Amino acid sequence: MDIRFDHAAILTVDGEDRELSDATLCVKDGRIAYIGGAEGAPQDYSPGRTIDAKGNLLMPGFVNAHTHLPMTLFRGYANDLNLQDWLFGNIIPLEDKLTAEDVYLGAMVGAAEMLLSGTTCFLDMYDFADTIAVAVEKSGLRAVLCQGMAGDGGNMQKIAKAKEICQRFQGAAQGRITTMISPHAEYTCSEEFLLACRDAAQELGVGVHVHASETAKEVRECMERHDGLSPIRYFDKLGLITDKTVLAHCVAIDSGDLETLAARGAHVAHNPGSNMKLASGFAPVPALLRGGINVALGTDGASSNNNLDMWEEMALCALMHKGFSGDPKAIPAKKALRMATIDGARALGLEDETGSLEVGKKADLILVDTQGPWYYPRGEMVNHVVYAGHSADVKMTMVEGRILMEDGRIPHVDMPALLDEFNRAALALRAR
Repeated sequence: MDIRFDHAAILTVDGEDRELSDATLCVKDGRIAYIGGAEGAPQDYSPGRTIDAKGNLLMPGFVNAHTHLPMTLFRGYANDLNLQDWLFGNIIPLEDKLTAEDVYLGAMVGAAEMLLSGTTCFLDMYDFADTIAVAVEKSGLRAVLCQGMAGDGGNMQKIAKAKEICQRFQGAAQGRITTMISPHAEYTCSEEFLLACRDAAQELGVGVHVHASETAKEVRECMERHDGLSPIRYFDKLGLITDKTVLAHCVAIDSGDLETLAARGAHVAHNPGSNMKLASGFAPVPALLRGGINVALGTDGASSNNNLDMWEEMALCALMHKGFSGDPKAIPAKKALRMATIDGARALGLEDETGSLEVGKKADLILVDTQGPWYYPRGEMVNHVVYAGHSADVKMTMVEGRILMEDGRIPHVDMPALLDEFNRAALALRAR
C-alpha cells in the first residue's frame, strides 16, 4: 500500500542531516517518492492511506550492526560475570543443547522486540542461520545473516554449511536478506579454519563478520600465540580484513590496529551496553572516528545486554565517551544518531538502500510520538531523540513500505501465543 505522511517533523539523516518541520513524505512501491512541503508533493500520487503525523517525527529505522538474535532465550541468565566466565562457563553449555525450534522462537521474540523499538535492519551471527531466516521472512525485517561458527581443521563441514547458507539466502525474503561469512573469534578458530573462511568469503563475494579484541585478556593471549600480533593484525595477516569486514567490539586496540582498520576500510560495530555489562572496557570510538573508520552501533545479544534497544545504545554511546574521555564533544548527538542508522547501513553494505530518508531509498522508517514532555521545547529534535527519547515512543515501524508495527501491535504475529511458547521453550532449555 502506498502511504502519505503529512504534517510530520522529519530527521532525514542524509548527507546534509536535514531537519524538516510540518513536512510531507510519500511512500510509493516500497520506496520514498517525495520528502518536502505539502505543496510540492506529486500531483499524480494517489496513496492508499494518508496519515496525519502532526506531533510525530519520521526518521530512519535503526540498524543494529551486531547481535545474536536467538539469545533472547538466555535473557537474565548468567549475569554479573566477565566475558570468559559468561561465555564458556554458562552460555556455550546451553547453546550446545539448542534445537532449531528453540532458535526460531528466540529469533521471533527478538524480531518482535526490535520492531517494537524501531529497529528495521540487523546483522546477526548465530548457529541455525537458516532457521533465523524463516523468522526474518515472517517478521518482515531486513537482515544480514551469518552462520556463526568456530572450529579447526577438523570442522570444515561448518564452512561448507556457511557457504550453503550464503548461496541459499543471499537475496531471499524479497531481497531483504543478505549474507556474510562469520568465524566467531581468533580464540575459537584455528588458522586453517580462518583461512578457509577467508577463501569462502572471497569465492562468494560477501563480507566477513567477526568478534575482535573484545577484552585485554583476548588480545594478550592472541599476541602470545601469534608472535606479538593482536587479533586485528593477525586477521589482517590472514587477509580477513577488507572494506567488507565488520569487526564487533574492538575494545582493546592500539594505534597499530587503528592504522590497519583505516588502511583496509574496515567497519567496527560498537556495543557499549554489552561491553560495560561484561566489564570488557570502553572501545576507543573517538579515536576510531578521528582515524576515518566507520563505526556502527549494535546491541550484542539479549543475554549480555539485556535487551535489543538501539535507543539505549545510542544514548550510552553519546554519554559514556564524554565521561570516559573528559571531552563533552567526544560523540555529539548527531553522530550518535548517524552511528545508529546510516553508518550501520554503510557497515552492512546497504547504504544505497536504507539508513536514511532520501528519495529513491527503501521506505525503512519509524514514526515516533514526540508529544511527551521530554521532547519539549521544540527545536532541538536530534538532542531530544538521542538524550531523552526511548523505545516506548515508537508508534510505527515500516520496512520497504510495509507497516510491521503500529501502536504497539504487530498484526502479523500472535504475540501472546508466541511469548507463551517461547517462555516454555526457554525454561525447558535451562532445565535440560
